[in-house]
Amino acid sequence: MKNNAPLVSKDTLLPFILLTICFAAWGVAANMTDPLVKVFSKIFTMSSLQSALVQFAYYGAYFCLAIPAAFINKRFSYKTGVLTGLGCAAAGAFLFYPASQTMTYGFFLAALFVLAGGLSILETSANPYVMAMGNEKSATRRLNLAQAFNPVGTNLGVFLAATLILPNLNQASAEERAAMSVGELKSVIGSELDAVMLPYVGMACVLVVVWIAIALTKAPIQESVEARAEDVNLGASLKRLVANKHYRFGVLAQFFNVGAQTCVWTFTIQYAMEATGGNEVSGGEILQYSMIVFLISRFVMTWLMQYLYPARLLMIMSLVAMALCIFMTQSPNLAGVIALVSISTCLSLMFPTIYGIALEGLGEDTKLGAAGLVMAILGGAIMPLFQAAIIDSAGIVISYVVPAICFLLVGSYGFFDMRAKKVSAKPQADVKLQAVKDMEMGIAK
Repeated sequence: MKNNAPLVSKDTLLPFILLTICFAAWGVAANMTDPLVKVFSKIFTMSSLQSALVQFAYYGAYFCLAIPAAFINKRFSYKTGVLTGLGCAAAGAFLFYPASQTMTYGFFLAALFVLAGGLSILETSANPYVMAMGNEKSATRRLNLAQAFNPVGTNLGVFLAATLILPNLNQASAEERAAMSVGELKSVIGSELDAVMLPYVGMACVLVVVWIAIALTKAPIQESVEARAEDVNLGASLKRLVANKHYRFGVLAQFFNVGAQTCVWTFTIQYAMEATGGNEVSGGEILQYSMIVFLISRFVMTWLMQYLYPARLLMIMSLVAMALCIFMTQSPNLAGVIALVSISTCLSLMFPTIYGIALEGLGEDTKLGAAGLVMAILGGAIMPLFQAAIIDSAGIVISYVVPAICFLLVGSYGFFDMRAKKVSAKPQADVKLQAVKDMEMGIAK
C-alpha cells in the first residue's frame, strides 16, 4: 500500500536542506578516511591490523561522544547539538595541518578522533531532528531522503581521496623505502602527508560556513527540553530502552550493519588490487564506482519504501549482500569485483532503515535512543580489526566472510520486526472482528 504522507513542509524546507548538507559532510569525512587505512599502511610501513587503527579511532570516537550528544539534545535542543557537532568536527579537520607537519601517526589518529567525535554529536542530533520535521508516519522515509544525500558526500570523499591523496603516494615499495636515506624518506613522507592534509583542511572551512548558516536559521520545531542540567534524567530513559527488546535488537543490528559497511569499503582497494592486479589508483576507482552505485540506490530504495514495508526490504537486501560476499570469496576476479561493487546497492538503505525502525514509538526516550544507535557505529571500529587480522593471516579474499556474517545478523532484524508487527497486529484484528460480531448480534436482537 502506497504511503502518501508528506515528507517536508514549506516551513521546514530550508532547515531540512541545511541538514542534508550535514549528512553529506559526514559522508565526505567517512569515505576520505576509508582509503587512509591503505595510505598509512604504505606511508608508515605498517601491517593491515596496525593501519586499521584509523577506523578504530574514527568509529571509537562515535561511541564515546554519543551519550554527551544525547545530554546536549535533552538539556538544550537538536539545533544546539548540530552546532556543537559541526564546531568540533571542524576543529578536528583543522588538526590535520599540524599532524602533517609533525609526521606522526599518533597525531593523525588524534585528529581523526576529534573530527569523528564532532560528527558523532552531529549525527546523534541530525538524524532524530530530521525525523521530527514532519508527520511521524513518514519519518523513516524522510530520514531515508535526507540520508540519500549522504552518498553524495561519500562520492565526493572518495573522489577527493582518489584525486588528491592516492595519486600523490610515492610508488616505492617497503623495501625501497627502507633503503632510502633519512632525508629522502622524510621528504617522501612529508609530501604524501601534505596530500592527506589538504582535503581535510578544505572540508573544515566548509563546515565553518555550514555552522554559520544553521546558526542564523530559526529552528523549525518546538522541542521539550529540560530546564536545568540536573533535570536531565538519562538513567530512567536508559532503563526503559534496555527493557525494550525491539530497540536492543536494533542497536545490535546497527552495530553489525556499520561493521559490514566499513569492512566492505575499507578493504575494497586491497580486494580490487588482488583480483585485478591493479594499483592503489585503480582500486580507488573501484571504490568510486561503489559510491556511485550507493548514491543512486539510496534514492531508489526511498522510492521503493512507498510500496514495500521497510523491514522486508531490509531483510531481502541483507541476504543478497551476504550472498555477494560469499561469491567474492569464491571468485577473486572481475566477477568478484562486480559483486563487491553491487554490495553498495544493498548497503544503501540499511543505516537509516534500521535507525527509523528502532526509534519507532520511543517518545521521550528518542533522544537517548538516537545516541545508542550512533554508539552502535562502534561496529565500524571493531569488525575491520577482525577482517584485518584475517587479511594478515589468510589473505584479503577469504576475509570477506566477516561482512557476510554481519549481513546475516542485520537481515535477522528485518525478519524480527516483520514478525513483531504481525503479532501486534493480530490482537487488533481480533478486537475489530469481535466488534463486528457484537454489532451483528445487536442487530439480530
